[in-house]
Amino acid sequence: MRTALVIGTGLIGTSAALALTDRGVTVHLADHDPEQARTAAALGAGTDAAPDGPVDLAIVAAPPALVADVLADAMARGAARGYIDVASVKGGPRRELEARGLDLSAYIGTHPMSGREKSGPLAATADLFEGRPWVLTPTRDTDTEVLNLALELVSHCRAVPVVMDADAHDRAVALVSHMPHLVSSMVAARLEHAEEAAVRLCGQGIRDVTRIAASDPRMWIDILAANPGPVADLLTDVAADLEETVRALRALQSSDADKRREGGTRIAEVLRRGNAGQVRVPGKHGSAPRAYETVAVLIDDQPGQLARIFADAGRAGVNIEDVRIEHATGQQAGLVQLMVEPKAAAVLTAALKERGWAIRQ
Repeated sequence: MRTALVIGTGLIGTSAALALTDRGVTVHLADHDPEQARTAAALGAGTDAAPDGPVDLAIVAAPPALVADVLADAMARGAARGYIDVASVKGGPRRELEARGLDLSAYIGTHPMSGREKSGPLAATADLFEGRPWVLTPTRDTDTEVLNLALELVSHCRAVPVVMDADAHDRAVALVSHMPHLVSSMVAARLEHAEEAAVRLCGQGIRDVTRIAASDPRMWIDILAANPGPVADLLTDVAADLEETVRALRALQSSDADKRREGGTRIAEVLRRGNAGQVRVPGKHGSAPRAYETVAVLIDDQPGQLARIFADAGRAGVNIEDVRIEHATGQQAGLVQLMVEPKAAAVLTAALKERGWAIRQ
């Protein structure tokens, strides 16, 4: 791939453009908002000048509802040898293109499974997709050259290609992305009018659950409108679980010992099923999840503290597998939770204590 056209210079489009530019590809940028394309160009993502002729690959980074229109226009202009989109829903746009009678041999639907709570070109980074799955949904009609161009894009972005059927993809992202976003938003909505004294008690648990609720509502309306059926089916199951859980909690309030016992059993089953599902979430680098041990370190909220901890862990020969930070309420301090291999926990604890760090047991 020598040339590419990115149509839509938001977070995903600009990030892909940055990655391609870093690999020596000449990238042309286009957007319905010329100012946004100029911003992406100023960031080094390419040029907002139109290409002289067809590029090797056109990358459509538009909302799902607009993908078919943008692709159809680009194809009618002969903008590229191959066309892809990066929308988060795949079945609908393809069916729209088929309904228009377009030759789809030069098109493949794709979806990079990566993003941020922030949107727009200023949030873009060249490494946004690194190590992340990038779904490709080829059909029997897909030209081999176009599939190879898509695979080359994924390689340039240092992502991991995953081939799926378009409708299977839509059901999968409903489960692992779209439905969880709505549930996160529903939990976060409980905080909107909560008493300030209660909100000040927020800890890492509520932050984890509500983090994705910070995303742009306009973007998510577009996504959910393109995949409503699978999401509604999943929420129906969640609603059934919620109703059962409410009944179990009411039973725990009963003066009848048998009802309380039954309620406790049903709550325990909900929690057990949650455990069983959570352990299926892939671990580091997409591998099977592993059990790490946590070393908790108290730190002051000052520049360089994390760098010192990581440096001290490196001197001790310990690899930090994951890290979490819990900020103390009303204090300029926090708790850094370092996840390490179980056999390394004692080594790291001893090394950090020796270097003056306060370890919480």
